[in-house]
Amino acid sequence: MHSSDRVRFERPDLKQLNPTNTVVDLHFHSIYSDGRNRIDKIAARAKALGIGIAITDHNDIRGALEIAQYDDLLTIPGIEITVAEGSHLLVYFYTTAELRRFFDKEIAPNRGPGVMSSLSLTMAETIERARDYHCVIIFAHPYCAMYTGVCNVQFSEAQLQHLFQMVDGVEVINANNLNKWNLKCAVLGFNLDRAMVGGSDGHTLHHMGRSVTFAECPRTRHDFLDAVLCKANQVAGKEITLIHKMASNSFKLRSSLSNCPDLLEKNIRYGRKVIQLKSCAFRDGVRRQIDHHLKPRRLRSYFGM
Repeated sequence: MHSSDRVRFERPDLKQLNPTNTVVDLHFHSIYSDGRNRIDKIAARAKALGIGIAITDHNDIRGALEIAQYDDLLTIPGIEITVAEGSHLLVYFYTTAELRRFFDKEIAPNRGPGVMSSLSLTMAETIERARDYHCVIIFAHPYCAMYTGVCNVQFSEAQLQHLFQMVDGVEVINANNLNKWNLKCAVLGFNLDRAMVGGSDGHTLHHMGRSVTFAECPRTRHDFLDAVLCKANQVAGKEITLIHKMASNSFKLRSSLSNCPDLLEKNIRYGRKVIQLKSCAFRDGVRRQIDHHLKPRRLRSYFGM
């Protein structure tokens, strides 16, 4: 497979992909976090589209375990974790037993007051713990408008380089992200030469299948996740329209009202970091301008001019 074929910025043609590929929407939310739909509705929609699905609720696995009971549907057990810094991490498991064990031991004891709250574990700590399980670890939308993507000002360049080496790959097309950010995510994926996946990040049924991960492999969890790890998969996706984004964000905001204290704290912390960095950049710029203007005067003085 040519490297340029691994990512396609186009709406997936599921009728064309399904006959020869295992196709999965690897990022979808249910009513158990900030999604709008029940699991039975999500399962029915996935069957109608002919694709597999990963329920990746925030800090919760009830949806992933429930949909795994549908024997006639390919499901990938997963979870989207909100770490202490506020950034998101996707983790996919080969079995529901491993997902449950990971959740019970690592996530549940470290959750905040609400399902959308941040864990007490940092990004590095969360990845280190996940490494003890049979799973695939992916940075969700590493570039995006706020701190939910790992590529933000809270992490130094040295920290990011260390974190990039710890995970298996990155999400390169998130249908609920902006195109300019997805393009940066794709560049990051190519530069790291790691696994690259795509998902709708769907919160309503309309979003499902707008971005998918697919591979020419047997239709099983094990074979599909192995294909992702071996970079034998492809990603195709197209961002949803601005109107649908606004509707989705409005619903997510209402779902997060009970999490206001945690969100407020994270936004204040992130805002302070941004202001601090911009202040430092402004100060350094002023110093360079001053040095630039004073240097000729110093030279003239030195040569007695």
